[in-house]
Amino acid sequence: DERRAQLLAAALEVFTAAGYHSAAMDEIADRAGVSKPVLYQHFPSKLDLYLAVLDTHIDSLVFAIQRAIQSTPDNAKRVQATIGAYFDFIEAEGEAFRLLFESDMSVEPQVRDRLNRMTYDCAVAVSAVISLDTGLPKDESMILAIGLIGCAQITARHWLEKDVKMNRAQASAPVAQATQNGALDDRSLAANMLSQAQRMEVEAKGMIAEAARMKKDAERMDPRVVAS
Repeated sequence: DERRAQLLAAALEVFTAAGYHSAAMDEIADRAGVSKPVLYQHFPSKLDLYLAVLDTHIDSLVFAIQRAIQSTPDNAKRVQATIGAYFDFIEAEGEAFRLLFESDMSVEPQVRDRLNRMTYDCAVAVSAVISLDTGLPKDESMILAIGLIGCAQITARHWLEKDVKMNRAQASAPVAQATQNGALDDRSLAANMLSQAQRMEVEAKGMIAEAARMKKDAERMDPRVVAS
């Protein structure tokens, strides 16, 4: 509801500015314009409030990635959209992005579980498309997806932290292009893997044929050679 959203917004500001351990429920209540008892009616503890803030923005980011992946059937544009989703999230919710990726609470089990779930859910959305489009097995598709997600996260964080003098389009475009042209291009990788497998099959057949020829030569030279 509106009151809950108001409290979560105030908590995000305080947690981002002060960090979890230095943030005070009194300050959050003041920032939200409510009494401390009202804050505790909604969230029994500071950890409960922190986790609620995390859940809200994790859901937002995961939805953005899923929407980006589903936005087009073109693989190159999917990569651009996925990279762009992280940069868009930063532009719209820079404080939330810092909370998700620079939290001083990442060692807290409940927080870590949520952050791991966020990465997993984003990667699942990407890997499903990779597997469907390339025919790669589930594990290989997931590795590619994790790579793409990790690349997007790290570059977007750099853009946010270093205050790079580039706008969102300028910053995300070369990252998407490099990803498309590199090892994370799922079609290229699938084609390379298939080509390698075909070459190995040809080489194996050649080795079998060569072994059979050598065996026949040995039998002609020495009739005592017995076929195995």
